[in-house]
Order: sequence, then structure tokens, then C-alpha cells
Amino acid sequence: MPASRPASPPPTSAPPASGGMLLGFVGVAIFSQTLPFTRMAVAELDPIFVALARAVLAALLALALLAWRGALSASRRPRGGQWPRLAVTALGVVAGFPLFSSLAMREVPASHGAIVIGLLPLATAVFAAWFGRERPSPAFWLSAVAGSALVVGFAVWQGAGGLQHADWYLFAAVVLGALGYAEGGKLSRELGGLETISWALVVSLPVLVPLVAWLILRDLPAIAAASPRAWSGMAYVSVFSMFVGFLFWYAGLAKGGVARVGQIQLLQPFLTLAGGALILSEPLDAPTIAFAVAVIAVVALGRRAAVRQTAPAPVTATSPVLPGRIH
Repeated sequence: MPASRPASPPPTSAPPASGGMLLGFVGVAIFSQTLPFTRMAVAELDPIFVALARAVLAALLALALLAWRGALSASRRPRGGQWPRLAVTALGVVAGFPLFSSLAMREVPASHGAIVIGLLPLATAVFAAWFGRERPSPAFWLSAVAGSALVVGFAVWQGAGGLQHADWYLFAAVVLGALGYAEGGKLSRELGGLETISWALVVSLPVLVPLVAWLILRDLPAIAAASPRAWSGMAYVSVFSMFVGFLFWYAGLAKGGVARVGQIQLLQPFLTLAGGALILSEPLDAPTIAFAVAVIAVVALGRRAAVRQTAPAPVTATSPVLPGRIH
């Protein structure tokens, strides 16, 4: 009787990448239209009201989702030190990014914002490396510096030789969004992706509800007079940008793999440029497209350098931005 061969290990099944990529693409496509629809909303509504009220509406949807999943029970709620980390996540992606991006959209086109916000994945990697006490490669830092220089150069070019007021809002949105994404990405390994963003929204309610109520009382005539176009923009960023997009995004990450599906984020600035042209009739010129290509190429190189430095699943790919942040 011939000697039996040693049993070979079962092949590792590859993640169903095609389905995950499709789900991830839908999520990114939803996030990519945040700036155009925000610009529609802030054309008639106060930017601070748009930023905070959209978070309240999304938080109510998140509360319903948590209840449906049974995550409100005492055994499944966040515990101890997870609460302040949720507060940091909420500061970045529930309040900070929406607030400063809404303020910026009052002053610059969505196409301008798309280029600056394109740095968000790279900025998230910087915070992830800092929180994880990692030492990214020189190639990563070179990419970060080059990407930042490109974005500043683009902003100065469009600002006729200087930075515009809105550029500082966009830089603040990138920094706060990256902070929230990095902390939320770490926390999602403990709570799960959907639970993390849902709880980040819910914990913000005690602060946001009184502020939104005060803004409604202050600006009631203007809010009542807003057109259906402005309210459609408000509805999109509340329901889709801050909630529905995450359902597709996290489902895609789970099904297709974080590293693979996360690369779809690189398409987001181009989808934003297309949305600005189609929804808002913003002109697209060759220099803007060239800057977008250059920034995304640098971000892609920087993210690859960062992934090689990170032993666990990279935190940057769990962030949707970033577009939106919760964007």
C-alpha cells in the first residue's frame, strides 16, 4: 500500500473581492457627492446649521440601527475608556469635518474642495502612525510633504497668489477629519465599524440637539424660506453622506478586504469633480484635473508606503472621506 501523502493545508479562500469592490464603490460614490450637495444646502441655509442639523438627523437613524441590532443593551454598549475615544471620533467626523467643510462651501466651488480634501487619506495615515507609535518609511513622509505642497500650490493658484479664507476651513476639515478617522478606525476593531460610527453620532446628541434647537429659533424665517433645492442638499448630506454611505462602505470592507477595497477612495476626488460639474454646473479645466491626478497619485504612493509599515489591517482604509467624513 503506497504511503499516503501528508494532507495539504486547505487553500485559503480569497475574499469575494468583486462584490466587496462594488459595495465599496457605491459607498465612495455616495461620499463623493457630499461637497456638491453641501454647497447646494449652504447657498440658502446657515453652514453651521447644515453641519450640526445633518449630524442630528443621522444620529437618529444611527440610534434606530443600534436598537434594531440589539446594540443598546448593557452588555453591548461601549465601556470605560471607549467613551472618550468615541468623543474624539465624534469631534472629528461628526462635528469638525462637516462644520468646516460646510463653511468652506459657502466660498469656494466643490471642485476646489475636492482637491484639498483629497489629502484626507494621507492625513489619516499620519494620525494612525502617531497613535500607533509607528515609524513610517521616508517614502511615506516624502509623499505627505509632496501631497501637501501640491494642495497648497493649487489653493494659491486658485486664490490668485494667496490662500483664500475657505482654504483654512478646508485644512481644518482635513485635520479634524483625519483625527476622527484614525481614532474611529482603531475603535472599530473593538466595536465594529457600523457600531463605531453609530455610537459616535449618538454620543454627540446631548451637545448637538440644544445647539440645533437654538439655531432653528434664531434663523426660523430663513429656514422656513429655504427652497426645495436647499433642502434636497440637506437631506442628502444627512441621510446618505452621514449614514447610508457607511452601510455600503463597511459592508464592502468586510466582504472584499480592507486593503483592497480601501483603494477605491482614490476615485473620490474625481467623482466629486464630476458631481460638481453635473449637479452645480461648475466648470472643469485642464489644470484642475491635472492637480487632481497629481494629488491622487501622491496619495496612492503614500498609502502604499504606510501599509507596508503597518502589521495589522491599516486604519486608513477604514475611513470613507473622508471623503467624510462621514464627509
